[in-house]
Amino acid sequence: MVASAVVMQPASKLSPAGRRASRAVVLLIDSDPHFLDYLSTALAQLYSVTVCRNGNDALTRLREGLAPDIVFLDSILSDFNGLELLVEMRALRSNLRVIMTSCFSEPRYVVQAVKAGARDFLQKPLRPSDLEHVIEQCIEQKIALHENEERTEIPINENVTFVLSNKRMREIRSQCALVSRVDLPVLILGESGTGKEVIAQYIHKLSPRGGRSFLKVNCAAMPADLLESELFGYEQGAFTGAVKSKPGKFEICNGGTILLDEIGEMPPTLQAKLLHVLQDGTFSRLGSRSTTKVDVRVIAATNIDMKQAIADRRFREDLFYRLNGFTLSLPPLRERRDEIPLLLGHFMRRLAEKYDCEPLAISPQLMHGCMNHNWPGNLRELENFVKRFLVLTDEQIMLQEFVPPRLEIVPPGSPASDSSGLKNMVRTMKDDAEAVAITRALEVTRWNRKQAASELKISYKALLYKIRQYNLHPPQA
Repeated sequence: MVASAVVMQPASKLSPAGRRASRAVVLLIDSDPHFLDYLSTALAQLYSVTVCRNGNDALTRLREGLAPDIVFLDSILSDFNGLELLVEMRALRSNLRVIMTSCFSEPRYVVQAVKAGARDFLQKPLRPSDLEHVIEQCIEQKIALHENEERTEIPINENVTFVLSNKRMREIRSQCALVSRVDLPVLILGESGTGKEVIAQYIHKLSPRGGRSFLKVNCAAMPADLLESELFGYEQGAFTGAVKSKPGKFEICNGGTILLDEIGEMPPTLQAKLLHVLQDGTFSRLGSRSTTKVDVRVIAATNIDMKQAIADRRFREDLFYRLNGFTLSLPPLRERRDEIPLLLGHFMRRLAEKYDCEPLAISPQLMHGCMNHNWPGNLRELENFVKRFLVLTDEQIMLQEFVPPRLEIVPPGSPASDSSGLKNMVRTMKDDAEAVAITRALEVTRWNRKQAASELKISYKALLYKIRQYNLHPPQA
């Protein structure tokens, strides 16, 4: 049995949210009978409370049909490890909202709880008001999800919004919410443009450091010497041109969060120094013999295969495990195509406001093209696509972006002929036929481009685009 500290304090008055949650079913699972009796008595004034003093009892209740709105599960029970019971309960009810409770808050344990599906983590001693607050939040989230199931846009700051609707991204949002409260490094993996910086800012906003600085450093954007001075600063005279001392990003960001973007590209000479910072929070400026101590949370992001980088000895294995306190893997846009309409709408509204113009409608044809495009540049490519659409205002030109580029047919036996197949030949023939049709229309209309566009049933801008694409010119007089 685990000794649980109990603070004897009366339950708080029922708030408006609490009045809406007053019929919520709460399941308390703990092996301390005194703790259970105290909490159940206090919470019974507001909710329908069921108590279980071991894991087997809880599993039996769930199998018999108990459907709690929220579960408070202790980490150590008389017959179960809390994490093991969490896995079994979620196997019975996958949508179960479970809050882990414990006398300790070891970061590694919290990470394991998140991976197992816990929605939150509370450290004992607990008061009824603590639980009431969590229950109210849970019910509010459930109501909000029911009212607006498809669309979710979370403002992070005036320039950044976390847009999501995909199931996998909702899971990532929940993981961000929990890991943000635990002060450990986070490693964000994903292809370029998947929104790694947005996730990092979201974690920072939700964390206790949310009111402090958030700084980003691109580890691939500068050589080793400049990156070291950028991160750790330098003293006067440390190198030619160092006319005065300058603090680095770690000092400036003391108390806040620093995002080390493209961490996989960090030069090996700097990796050992970063490892030292992660271990004890100390470092030395360039040219200094003294050490500086800082309190900075590190979030790292990369689009490379870290395991391969370690195997190739381009990245230190010990640094990887220091950074990998918790890993978030962002799926590429092609694996969450159901979010494309939502993202298109978001970018269209935001960019139209930025450029002071009216949002453009997305036709079914253009939407079909967007939904079937692979978006190798992910969200960044999609945003730039919307920018070009707002500038050009011509749907036909935008649709051309989904057409593969023209490929030249090479003679058989040449080095490039092996990579040219039937598809390339067909594409070239199609382009040649299109160029001939446009040339004939221009000749018939004596190069009156507007009339030719009307004859071809395409827009004027699309015709100009095609003329440039095929390098067409009027005949010389």
